[in-house]
Amino acid sequence: MATVKVYNIEGVESGAIDLDDAIFAVKAPSELMYQVATVLRARKRQPLAHTKDRGDVRGGGKKPWAQKGTGRARHGSIRSPLWRGGGVTFGPRKESLTKPVVPKRMAKKALRAAISDKVFSGMFIVLDDVSMEEPSTKKFVHFFKQLKLDKKKVLFLSRKNDLNAVLSIRNIALVDPVNVENVNVLELLGHDTLVISKPVLELFTKQLS
Repeated sequence: MATVKVYNIEGVESGAIDLDDAIFAVKAPSELMYQVATVLRARKRQPLAHTKDRGDVRGGGKKPWAQKGTGRARHGSIRSPLWRGGGVTFGPRKESLTKPVVPKRMAKKALRAAISDKVFSGMFIVLDDVSMEEPSTKKFVHFFKQLKLDKKKVLFLSRKNDLNAVLSIRNIALVDPVNVENVNVLELLGHDTLVISKPVLELFTKQLS
């Protein structure tokens, strides 16, 4: 069973806590991590490119000339893709962009493995308590400096009740607060260190169990 140190808001060690090996000591193939991260990136993509086909272009309701007798090629609309100003053939469409999905069990296993990697590398920091009467950025700046995290990318996991803590750190450079219910593998891989409080850790353990 892995054991990690617990710190108070002053950056001083105040104890230790044992972690569940079924969640915080998981090893997964790198291919699984890659697959889940690729799917998450693809789902973040915003479909911006959108072309009009011949049914979307304005005009062209009347047949340009008779089907027979003119000596010219037959045409039914001047908005055909063959005509200048007509629709686009096989162009990008917003509704045609399919977003891949990954099974929940795979996503959860990859999340456990990403968390375990933070624990193994010593980049898993547990805070004793983050409840505050009012926001105080100064306290968290001091905390990050004490643990030498002021120059690293930090992911701070919070819950709805930690509003003052989120307000305190959201304008600190390289620190990103994320609700524990919305955290994913992509965010964990994109940050060096994970900071979590004891109440949020209990919630997170239930969430991944």
